[in-house]
Amino acid sequence: MRVIQNTQALYFLSKWDSAIQYSKMNGPVVIMGVAGCGKSSLAAALSQALGWQLIEGDEFHPSANVNKMRAGIALTDEDRAGWLDILANQLVRHGACAVLTCSALKKAYRDRLRQSVPSLRFVHLELTREQSIARVTQRRDHYFQPTLVDSQFAALEKPVHEAGVLTVDATQGIETIQAQVCAWVTKKECV
Repeated sequence: MRVIQNTQALYFLSKWDSAIQYSKMNGPVVIMGVAGCGKSSLAAALSQALGWQLIEGDEFHPSANVNKMRAGIALTDEDRAGWLDILANQLVRHGACAVLTCSALKKAYRDRLRQSVPSLRFVHLELTREQSIARVTQRRDHYFQPTLVDSQFAALEKPVHEAGVLTVDATQGIETIQAQVCAWVTKKECV
């Protein structure tokens, strides 16, 4: 072990260490959860509040996935694999100041995104099955069918005990959720 006696060198190393810690916490955010939880609404509000780039995950589904969901057929892991790769590439392309909407239902899906962006953080919008069905039923002109809600809850692996995750009650008002998430992102960035 080498001992550094130069105080300027110690100061530099201390600052360098702080910069490394900062960069580990500074990364894009994925707004995740089951259908109807408000991913798109929160991501748009957050993107505007932070001045970050919005990446709407649904826009990157291949037509085969959209057709399956429109027909009421749940997506498989294989259906989502290519889509997750595209989303991971979008995150890399847009850098640290991006907000992505993605259901990210399973830990494997979140880990796939983390492989490309290790500093990635997740905001899990949590609500009940009944609340999800009610919200999805009210949506107009969306290909996701209310009959698919059960498949989302069956696939959901809550991100409990995962680092870099904030779980929020999705039934709160969008302004309240946005304030919570902005405070969390700011706190994380300042660590």
